[in-house]
Amino acid sequence: MFSGGDYAEVARWLQNFVASHAKRENLRVEGVVDAVGPRAGKSYGVRLRLGARLLPPADEAPIDLAYRDVAANRGSLVWCTELAARVRGLAGGFAEASRRSRQSA
Repeated sequence: MFSGGDYAEVARWLQNFVASHAKRENLRVEGVVDAVGPRAGKSYGVRLRLGARLLPPADEAPIDLAYRDVAANRGSLVWCTELAARVRGLAGGFAEASRRSRQSA
């Protein structure tokens, strides 16, 4: 892996990275990377989707990643390991929410 890249290339890399690590927790979880509108060229908003559910929820801020940070660090094993842990922890939240809803039923 290497660092750098234009905004669209880094967005594709981030989409694949997020999807890959989310699916390690649950194959049905999808990564959602917002890279349009006011974010275009500046940052990315990351959420995970399972069916109609989003984490973080739509009424909360997504994981916010600056383009420059992602471009500069996507070649860093330490940085990628930390981001992978955040994504996997978030994906694990779907299972936790399902367990809570089954226990309360």
